[in-house]
Amino acid sequence: MWCYRGGSISTEPRINDRIRVPEVRLVGPSGEQVGIVPLAKALELAQEYDLDLVEVAASARPPVCKLMDYGKFKYESAMKAREARKNQAHTVIKEMKLRPKIDPHDYDTKKGHVVRFLKQGDKVKITIMFRGREQSRPELGYRLLQRLASDVEELGFIESNPKQDGRNMIMVLGPHKKKTEAMAEAREAQAARKAERQGTAAADEATPSEEAAPVEATDATDAEVTEADAGEANAEA
Repeated sequence: MWCYRGGSISTEPRINDRIRVPEVRLVGPSGEQVGIVPLAKALELAQEYDLDLVEVAASARPPVCKLMDYGKFKYESAMKAREARKNQAHTVIKEMKLRPKIDPHDYDTKKGHVVRFLKQGDKVKITIMFRGREQSRPELGYRLLQRLASDVEELGFIESNPKQDGRNMIMVLGPHKKKTEAMAEAREAQAARKAERQGTAAADEATPSEEAAPVEATDATDAEVTEADAGEANAEA
């Protein structure tokens, strides 16, 4: 009885002498259809072009193989996958905790954080923490949550209405902008700041040095003195 003992199954395509079929359907370096050729002929062409013979459709009959630079192909594929992961949006839920009788300065600070999170396209879970006798005044927490939602309504909306959860009251704010839009805007802003810095640096390099100004003034003064001396000499003569 056959038994699988584990081990990884390679997902890499077969290339060159690892291809074990009598003939293949060959695709040229530029994507042109060469046709069905013996494997030996396909390997010979790969050697002539200084390329690899790569099996791109193993399930076809006969298998489809293409002439390509396999190392370059793998590198470009990895770069595309990396860029795709970079641009992939992951929804993140941030949390901000407040007290019912929060100080105005602390409230402004907390609100600033909520604004930043919403601009980034993240959801924000707002938690009002009650202590002692504050638990008998849930309306304080409710009013505070409504105030915060009103202050940031241009950036977010109430996704989950305030509700009591033990000693806490919780509300979730959702961003109006999607995560992908926020990421794109952040990249554009970063590029704009970089361009502005480069422009400022170029302008500074193009500005003439101020050290030359006193020298010119001195030269002009000397010239005036020389002309005056020449005038006095003519008058004496």
